Amino acid sequence: MASDKDDVLSTPGHLISLTARSFARLSEARLKPLGFAPGHLPVLVALRDGHADTQRDLARFAKIEQPPMAQMLNRMERDGLIERKPDPTDGRIQKISLTSMALEQMPMAIDALVKGNREALIGLTNEQKVQFTGLLVHIIGNLDQMVQGETRSSS
Repeated sequence: MASDKDDVLSTPGHLISLTARSFARLSEARLKPLGFAPGHLPVLVALRDGHADTQRDLARFAKIEQPPMAQMLNRMERDGLIERKPDPTDGRIQKISLTSMALEQMPMAIDALVKGNREALIGLTNEQKVQFTGLLVHIIGNLDQMVQGETRSSS
């Protein structure tokens, strides 16, 4: 008979956590030579696609708190990936944009990440890949709702 510990290590949450850590290690290894980190991806995409251009909006888009976003933006600015300029209509706000270096390197970074995902899913059919992705999106939605409920009930 399996122990509770064995059962816990077989739960979807634990397996997803292991998967995420493995993807993060692979992404780190492939992105570092290009000057990026895995955590930069939501910021890079949001800035490139025009979804956000302030620290507050980037934090919302990336679903992280403002203090870690501020630290990440400071590192990205130091590394020459972003630049900040005062908002002409509100001096309290800084507009953030990608540098030409970041824009030039992004296609290679995205290719590296796509390749890693493709390699990780070897052996799955296209239908299984679509289903798996859909299931993950659904689980993320469930978890987001649960976290919002927990946050409201603890305030």
